[in-house]
Amino acid sequence: MNFLWPTLLWGLLLLPLLVAAYLALLARRRRNPVRLASIAVARQAAAVGPHWRRHLPPLLMLLALALLLVAVARPTAVLTLPVAERTILLAMDVSGSMRAEDVKPTRLAAAQAAAKSFVESLPREVSVGVVSFAGTAAVVQAPTTSRDDVIKAIDRFQLQRGTATGSGIILSLATLFPDEGIEVESITGQRRFPDRDIARPRPPPAAPVAPGSYTSAAIIMLTDGQRTTGPDPLDAARMAADHGVRVYTVGVGTTQGEIIGFEGWSMRVRLDEETLKNISLLTHGEYFHAATAEDLKQVYRALGARMVVERKETEITALFAAAGACLVLLGAGLSVWWFGRAL
Repeated sequence: MNFLWPTLLWGLLLLPLLVAAYLALLARRRRNPVRLASIAVARQAAAVGPHWRRHLPPLLMLLALALLLVAVARPTAVLTLPVAERTILLAMDVSGSMRAEDVKPTRLAAAQAAAKSFVESLPREVSVGVVSFAGTAAVVQAPTTSRDDVIKAIDRFQLQRGTATGSGIILSLATLFPDEGIEVESITGQRRFPDRDIARPRPPPAAPVAPGSYTSAAIIMLTDGQRTTGPDPLDAARMAADHGVRVYTVGVGTTQGEIIGFEGWSMRVRLDEETLKNISLLTHGEYFHAATAEDLKQVYRALGARMVVERKETEITALFAAAGACLVLLGAGLSVWWFGRAL
């Protein structure tokens, strides 16, 4: 626990003084006993209750004062809270190697099924976009809260040649930050604003922020192979880290790879786990390996849990103030109930 105004904690030193004053008051009462009018009154006073009752209300008041003094210092703590709003970009590999059948029925079909289940499990206020990448990258669905649109986009995947993992990350960033002028023409082969003939002034690059500090968006990248074209994925990861965006990487398939054939050619496709781990490390994300369709479902369930909550440092002054107020009410109520006076 931390405090925004820690110097105000010195006020807690008043508590021992109050305890000393209370003990001095009790001692003075013992030296100067109250004269009762009759034996009947004395018996009534003695029947008020156990000896400890007289001390409980003041003790509760003392604890309440301690909590209120701590609240004045504005305490903070790291809490797990539901996200208010978030955008998730699914960057999914649609290269030819996704036709491999080591993940049943195929890598692509298993990835599509798991991704659709993941999308449907997210809270409605979370926006989801889809970027596909093979030799180039393309936005197949801009971020939206419409689950039907996202699922239809995932169903439209078409296998292509090449694996440009770096392109998938950079185009995802350009989708999340459309006004920062991230260069994407050389990545996708398409103009970012094809309907505009007038050149847009390019804004200056944004100042780098701490990796993982941007909590309003995240990228989930699923791929099964090694990069064969496009920009270096680690350079793309550094760009994501400079924007504070976490990249969660999912490696689908077996580590030993599989030989696949298509239109007269064949090749062994291997999972580049080292690069995927480094991408997640650079961006403060996390790497997951899915060797089977069930593994892939479990990975997306785990990612879903991470996407709907976040751990952040939050001021908890109100909790201490509320606890102090409750103790004040409890102490005063017991005193009135037992002794007929507030204290």
